[in-house]
Amino acid sequence: MDADIGACTRRGNDRRTALRHDTRMIDEDAEELMVDSAEACADDCSDENPLIFGRVLDGRGAGRPVTWDEARAWQPDGEGEVLWVHLCRNRPGVAQWLEELSIPEPTRELLVSDKTRPRAFREGDTLVATLRGINFNPDAEPEDMLSMQLWCDGKRLLTLRRLPLQTPRHVLRMIDRRELGPNDCGALITELTEAMITRMSRSIVDMNDHLDALEERDPDSDAEEALEKIAVIRRNCLGLKRHMGPMHEALEAISRYAPPWFEDHDRREIAESIDRLRRYLEDLDISKESAVVLMDDIRGRSIARNERTNYLLTIVAAIFLPLSFLTGLLGINVGGMPGADDPVAFWLVVALCSTILSVQLALFWKWRWL
Repeated sequence: MDADIGACTRRGNDRRTALRHDTRMIDEDAEELMVDSAEACADDCSDENPLIFGRVLDGRGAGRPVTWDEARAWQPDGEGEVLWVHLCRNRPGVAQWLEELSIPEPTRELLVSDKTRPRAFREGDTLVATLRGINFNPDAEPEDMLSMQLWCDGKRLLTLRRLPLQTPRHVLRMIDRRELGPNDCGALITELTEAMITRMSRSIVDMNDHLDALEERDPDSDAEEALEKIAVIRRNCLGLKRHMGPMHEALEAISRYAPPWFEDHDRREIAESIDRLRRYLEDLDISKESAVVLMDDIRGRSIARNERTNYLLTIVAAIFLPLSFLTGLLGINVGGMPGADDPVAFWLVVALCSTILSVQLALFWKWRWL
């Protein structure tokens, strides 16, 4: 069993190193993520319009902010300009603007619905997709995935969500800081998907760290507590894989069916994201397998300890059974008990019990019961 755990650990070491490398950027920005969460919560406090933020990209990796009214009336003024608006889909005004953009009714319903299974398809010269990211909001579980719908015609990109999602804020920060941000819709979509997938590694690394700690635990520590933790990790692995599997299919659909404005280098970037997501799915399988092996090992050790305890109790009972019978027989309070008036009778009984005990121990040793 120890060899099985070691094999699973060795197979996962290289992947865990890669996962930690993927999360380095996110860990360095941990303080900014807290700011993102606070800003996202602040966005939800206002019901004036559905706009969370909007930017007009200048085609050189930067952009300028726009208001809700400016976004609705926006038309490209120069070559390379792209409008990106991030909306809260459950606020008034979203459905009306989608209708003004001449988006077909089934697509409008998809963009504002709570049907969050990841998918992507092409509709004329537009790309429509539903993507999922891990919920890093306070008091949220890793498997509580958040959805983000997007619609893009090559000049406008609409992203919609219901609950606060940190991924768009990461890309927005790149644009506002002019950190070589995306310069067109294709690059913007690839940045969003890459950031969303990269953040998934945080939960996987966290689960792997917990498994490492459980593998190095004291074998004599509380087994029930360890088994409970492993059960939680297995449920998280199953939940993440159930949600991340359709995400893989959605990204493949984007790469395969995206309109011509989604250029070849964008498809290569999406292919890299698909490969990374596939690697994360494999990591989840390895983590789940390691959890199963570790759970079996802990249960096996616990059962072995219980069996050893029961065995020792059985040996003790077998040793004292004939002695108890003899002393009980001699202790009955009836007349005619032999040796009742003999002063050496007690010592004769002690010698007899010692002889029986010695014979028992010798037989148990011979039969390898001890």
